[in-house]
Amino acid sequence: MNEVILIRFNEIHLKGGNKHYFLKLLINNIRHALSGIDCKIENIQNRVLVRGYDDADEIVEKLKFVFGVHSISKAAEVNNSEEEIVNFVKNITISGSFKCQVNRADKAFPIKSNEFAAKLGEIVLNNNSKSYVDVRQPNTVINVDIRETGKTYIFYHTTYAYSGLPLGEHRDGLLLLSGGIDSPVAGFCMAKRGLRQDILHFDSFPYTSTQAKQKVVDIAKSIKDKIGAKYMYVCSMTKMQEEFHVNCKTEFAINLLRRAMIRVANAVCKQYGYKTIITGESLGQVASQTIESLTSTNSVAEYPVLRPLISFNKDEIISLAKEIGTYDISILPYEDCCTVFLPRNPIIKPKVEDAVREEAKINYAELLQAVINNIEIINLDE
Repeated sequence: MNEVILIRFNEIHLKGGNKHYFLKLLINNIRHALSGIDCKIENIQNRVLVRGYDDADEIVEKLKFVFGVHSISKAAEVNNSEEEIVNFVKNITISGSFKCQVNRADKAFPIKSNEFAAKLGEIVLNNNSKSYVDVRQPNTVINVDIRETGKTYIFYHTTYAYSGLPLGEHRDGLLLLSGGIDSPVAGFCMAKRGLRQDILHFDSFPYTSTQAKQKVVDIAKSIKDKIGAKYMYVCSMTKMQEEFHVNCKTEFAINLLRRAMIRVANAVCKQYGYKTIITGESLGQVASQTIESLTSTNSVAEYPVLRPLISFNKDEIISLAKEIGTYDISILPYEDCCTVFLPRNPIIKPKVEDAVREEAKINYAELLQAVINNIEIINLDE
C-alpha cells in the first residue's frame, strides 16, 4: 500500500476535443505550484497523482489555489484486487454515520459498484461499533476509486478547491489594482476562469504616501501566484488630478479620473499585448459605479472591460478577500488615488458629453502622454 495525493477535476471533462490542452495546462500549473517541493506528479486516466512527498498538508494547501482542481484527497493506493481493497477497508476506524461509494472505472473488475459498496459497508459496520450507515447525509464517505491503470485509490477525507479552468499560458488580462478590498478579489475571480493577468496601479504621490504604494505591492505579491502575474505597472496620476481639480467641475473629479485610468490601461494593453481590462467595480456600491458612470468610463475603453464583481455585495467580497488572504492588507489605513481631491457630492449620473466637455478644459492629450511615458514597471518575482 502506498500513500498518494489524488487530484480530481470537473469542468475540464466538458472540453471535448480540447480536453487534453486544458489538462496539460492544469498539470503545468500543478508543477509550478509545487515547485521547490520534493515530490513526483503523475497524470493517470482522468486523475492526477502526487507521490513521494514528506508533508501532505503543505501540498494540499498549495493545490487549493490551483484553478481547475476540484478536490484533493490523501489516498491509499492498492492493486485492483478485492482482497487488497477489503484488507485496507477492514482497518478503517470511524464513528458516526458513513457510506461506502465505489467508482468502478475498470469494468474488468468482477464486482459491480453497488454490490461492492454494500459489501464494504458491511465490513466497516462490523468493525466500528459506533458507526452506522446513512446513504443520504453521511458524516464520512469512504470512496473506493478503481481505475483502469490496475490501481485502486481509497480515501475518506476530501479538501475542495476552487475548480474553474486552469490559468492560461499567456498573461492576457490587465487588472486595475487599488489598495482596496474589491480589486484583488476581482482578479482572483477572473483567474478562476483561466485568465492570467498582470497588474496596473495608479498612485498620486505626494498626496498618497510611499506606504500606500507599498501596500499595493504587498497585495500584488500576495495574489501573483493565484492570478499568474509577473509585472505590476505603476502610473502617477498626480498632475492630471491637479488639473482636474483646478480647471474642471469638482463633482466630475472621480468620473474624469476613472476615464483617464481606462485610457492609460488602453495604452498599456496596446504596448504590451493584453487583451482585456479587469476592474473591481460592483454596481451601485459607490457614485462611480452607477450605470451612467460605468457607461461614461466604457465609452473610452478600446478593450473589453470585465467586472466580475458587478453583482456582488460588500459582504460577499469581504468573505472572499479573507479566503484568498488579501483582506488584512487591504484594510491597512493608507489612502489611494481615488481619495485625492474627493468631491463632497460626486456626480452620480454623468453624461458622456458632459465628461468630454470637462476634459476639453485641460491639455488632456499632453497630460495623458506624460502619464504613459513615466510608467514604472515592477517585477513581482524579484
